[in-house]
Amino acid sequence: MKIRHSIKSAKTRERNCLVVRRKRRLYVINKKQPRYKTRQG
Repeated sequence: MKIRHSIKSAKTRERNCLVVRRKRRLYVINKKQPRYKTRQG
């Protein structure tokens, strides 16, 4: 999982990307392309 400073570039990469908040962290998850998994914070 990549750790990013800006989550905007991560969520616009593919249309299956979802932004999820868990435990004060922002995650971008993608079930179809797991390589797009990222975290912020």
